[in-house]
Order: sequence, then structure tokens, then C-alpha cells
Amino acid sequence: MPRPSPAILLAASFAFVIVQLDVTIVNVALPAIGRELGAGVGALQWVVDAYTLSFAVFLLSAGVLGDRFGARRIFLAGFGLFTVASLACALAPGALALNLARAVQGVGAAFMVPSSLAILNAAYAGERAQLARAIAWWTAAGGVSIAAGPVLGGLLMEVAGWRAIFWVNIPLCLLGFGLTLRAVPALDGKPDARGIDMPGQLLAIVALTALVGAVIEAHALGLRSPLLHGALLAALVAGALFLRRQRRAAAPMLPLGLFAARAFSGAVLFGVLVNFAYYGVIFVFSIYLQQVRGYPALQAGLIFLPLTGTFIFSNLASGWLQARVGPRLPMVAGGLAGAAGYALLGGFGIAHDASFLAMLPGLLLIPGGMGLAVPAMTTSILAAVERRQAGTASAVLNTARQVGGAMGVAIFGTLLAGPGSGAALHGTRLALAVASALLLLAALLAWRCLPQPFFNQGETPCRT
Repeated sequence: MPRPSPAILLAASFAFVIVQLDVTIVNVALPAIGRELGAGVGALQWVVDAYTLSFAVFLLSAGVLGDRFGARRIFLAGFGLFTVASLACALAPGALALNLARAVQGVGAAFMVPSSLAILNAAYAGERAQLARAIAWWTAAGGVSIAAGPVLGGLLMEVAGWRAIFWVNIPLCLLGFGLTLRAVPALDGKPDARGIDMPGQLLAIVALTALVGAVIEAHALGLRSPLLHGALLAALVAGALFLRRQRRAAAPMLPLGLFAARAFSGAVLFGVLVNFAYYGVIFVFSIYLQQVRGYPALQAGLIFLPLTGTFIFSNLASGWLQARVGPRLPMVAGGLAGAAGYALLGGFGIAHDASFLAMLPGLLLIPGGMGLAVPAMTTSILAAVERRQAGTASAVLNTARQVGGAMGVAIFGTLLAGPGSGAALHGTRLALAVASALLLLAALLAWRCLPQPFFNQGETPCRT
């Protein structure tokens, strides 16, 4: 079998860079966005969550579209949609317009991520070790971009203001579109592939949006608000109807049978916990650095710089380690390292006068743990399903991870509510303590759910 062109891996990784960059690049710009557009903490949470939530709810349908019409076509469509949405973000006259455009960006991101994994899975078909290394590079690219987002955001803020963080997407998307046309071969879709489950898609949108919205707006509305109770009820009812629909539909958007494999269900829950902790902490820590410590956007962004190099090293180490011992050890070690990192950052790095050196151990361990764990988690998902289900399985994983990230921002953001810097300081410490506990739980899940170096679909569901 001929060796796949490195340009295929480059194209797939380039898309993941753009998608992940826009998760965190806005964080250091949030105070400036709030000042210019008159947005409070709730509206700023939506700047992050409008993107991650729409990304999450459209991932499953995007995976189906890739399986049916060909991953390359959907991949290119994602680049195009992301370009248009980024232009709308850069020109947004107010918070509502910005958040709507961010939601469209999320749809474009949803089109790109499962398609990029399907492209890699096809390129490295039958070569498990090579696929693990390719996924490690793909994850490293995304990990570096998510860590570099605050740094790049701070630089752009210093030079040109917050709108520049969206203008920069346009040449990047055009470059990715051209690289895909040149390097990625056409992948045939399957005319008999299942169709879009529109009722399921709509129920998922209602359930997740109502739940995240209720959490974000709980402080502003008050716990006795009928609107808050109505949103929670809508989320509960829509969620129950969604699960009922998925059990009975001939072609469900979320194949519940995938979760019968212990390795699959454990890896998905692992991803939820990791993203919940990381996205939530990055949100609150960015606000802490600027509102409690008083750092300008550029200096706040540069504090995140240690995350970048550590992600590169640990992602590549994960690929090497997986090839020798399988995914279980990297996931367990990564969860424990991440838990230690959050605990150290909360114990020594969060204070009114804490130095950068006090923050450094936590800022190195957090991406070190994630970098070890996430490529192994992704490999375990693809190994747990048949190749024809790769797009759908990767979409399920990334849907769960993005929902976890959106909920992390929504819940950790509420911890910052209250007057003065004291509330933000206390909320950031509490968020880091919760994040540490969640990563310990993730390590336990990996230990219990991935008992073998590689695994079969016939495993039983995970029980902890």
C-alpha cells in the first residue's frame, strides 16, 4: 500500500487548528468586547458558548453528511461557511449579532472536524500504528492552537483590537480550502447511508441550548424565575424525547448502540470531563488575569504560552506511547497529570500577588496531561468501531466533548458572579478545585473502561 501523502495530514490538521483556535482566541478579548458592545458576563459567556454549543449540536449531522456525500465535500463546505461567519463576527455591530455569527462559525467547525478524521481514517486504512501517529499529529496541531489562542488573541488585541481575532480567520480558511483541493483525494459517499434525522437534530438543539442558556442566565434571572424553570423543563423534556427518538428511529443521528462498547462509552465520558474542566478553567482564568490581577490583554495572553510547547511534546509522546502499550496508560497518566496541574494552579498560582513562577508548574502539567490523553482517547474511539462508522463515531466523541466544554464555561462562569475582585478570585479557586476532581475521575474511568491495549466492539458498557 502506498504511503499517504503528508499533505493529507497537513490539510486535516490545518482545519483542526482553525477550529480549536476559535475556541480560546476570544478569551483574552472578552473584557474589551464587553466594554465596546456593552455586554455583561452572561453575554460574554455566550460569545464562547454560542460557538461551542452550535459546534456540538451539529457535529452528529455533519458526520452523517460526510458519510453520505463524501468527507472531502463536507470538509470544503466547512471551510467556506467558517470564512463567511468569521467575516460577520468581525463586522458585528452588537453582542447579539456577534453571538449569532459565532453560532454559524460553530456549524462550519462541525462540518470540518469529523470529516478531517474520516479523511485520516481513509488515508491510513489498515495501518493502526500509522493512524495513531497521524492522530497524535492532528491532535497536537489542535492542542497547540487551543493553547496558543490566548497568546495570539493578546497580540492581535494589542495591535488592532478585538475584531482582528476574527479577521485573521479569513486568510487561514482560504489557505486551508486551497490545500484541501490540491492534496486530499475525493472520497465517495454512500448513497445508501442513513439520512439526516431532522426531528432528532431539532430536539438536540432545543435540549442543549435550553440547558446551557438556563445555567448562563441563572444568576441574572434569579433561581425563582419562571423563565429559568421553563428553560430547564424544556431541556429535560426535549432531552427525554431525543433519547426516545434515538431508540426508535430507523436512522438515528446518535446510534445508541455504539455505547454498548465499554471502551467507546468510557472514552466519550473521559472527553466530556476533560473538556468541561479545560474550557471552563480557561474562561475563568482569562477573566481572573485581567480583572483580578489587572494584566493587559497581551500580558494575560503571554501567561498561557507554556501551554503551547507542552502540548506539542506530550501529543507526540502519546503517539509513541500508544504504539507500544495502547491507549490505556496515556489516558490514565494524562488524567492524573491534569488533576495535579489544576490542583497546583489553584493552590499556589491563584492569589492577588502570585508570581508567574508560582503559576508555571500548573500551566505545564495541565497541557502535558491533556496532550498525553486526548490522542489516545481519539484512537480508542476509532478502534472501537468499524471503519464505515468512523465519521459518525468521531462526531459522537466531539459532540460530547463540545457539550462538556460549553457546560464548563456556563457553570464555571457562574462562579465569578458577585461584586469586586474577591468574588472572581474565590470563583477561580473553586473552578480549579472542581477541575482537579474531574480529571481524577477521568483517570479512574480510563483505568476501569480500557482494560486492554486495544479493544473490540463486543465489550460491555462501562460501570464505575
